[in-house]
Amino acid sequence: MINVNRPRRSVLYMPGANTRALEKAKTLAADSLILDLEDAVAPDAKVGARQNILAALATGFGHREAVVRINGLNTPWGLDDLKAFANSKADAVVLPKVESAAQVQEVVQVLKEMNARPDLTIWAMIETPKAIFKLEEIASSHPLLDALVLGTSDLVKDLHARHTPSRVETQTALSLSILAARAYGLCVLDGVHLSLDDAAGLRLSCIQGRDMGFDGKTLIHPSQIADANELFGPSPQEVEEAQARITAYEEAIESGAGIVVLNGKLIEELHIQDAKRILALDKAIQSFTG
Repeated sequence: MINVNRPRRSVLYMPGANTRALEKAKTLAADSLILDLEDAVAPDAKVGARQNILAALATGFGHREAVVRINGLNTPWGLDDLKAFANSKADAVVLPKVESAAQVQEVVQVLKEMNARPDLTIWAMIETPKAIFKLEEIASSHPLLDALVLGTSDLVKDLHARHTPSRVETQTALSLSILAARAYGLCVLDGVHLSLDDAAGLRLSCIQGRDMGFDGKTLIHPSQIADANELFGPSPQEVEEAQARITAYEEAIESGAGIVVLNGKLIEELHIQDAKRILALDKAIQSFTG
């Protein structure tokens, strides 16, 4: 389990071809940045975008996690992308359209040949029907795999479905991805909300994703960061309740009580584990913003 308490409430895609956007990213409140070489970059701009991202990484993004989405290794640019970032200051590389363990393992092999930093991890984009059927294989593919990232736009296209406010069209894929991530100790990130003029829809999507179990949401615009940070982070009430559960449990254990009840609710070890997770996440967030 890598970075299990690393806040990833807001994960913003930033186009590698846009140097102004890369510079602006260093001032944003996003927990993580996906510096994109794939969908957001035209073919004739990919080599230049690669150099832009390398230059931006050299000066750093502060507390923000900097992750590079490379082109697929089956494209003319993917292998050179991977080699370029193997020993850069990137925190991870994102592999698009992962549909098998072999794709992850191929990336691992290249990183090994390049003597890549041992803490450079891999994120896998889950964005095709075949990927959904291979989720367990992908999630268990290698210890360097750190996160599953839902690419719901591509998935909806492949399904011949339509985007709906309830996201009924992707519910099965979302749930199975969360199950696979939790089974193998991975972070799992929800897909993007495409409508920039639909703030209410964004919040609804964040609440739904949070309640399903996602760690955070991928975003396409800085205006979406605040809502994702608020809704995927523990509220002050949740933090207070988590601390109260732990205190009540510890006091009951010390006194020899067989049953712990707080505010009329039975508290068991599983509740304490979740309470500790909430407090650890809040502490990590406060270390960035406090």
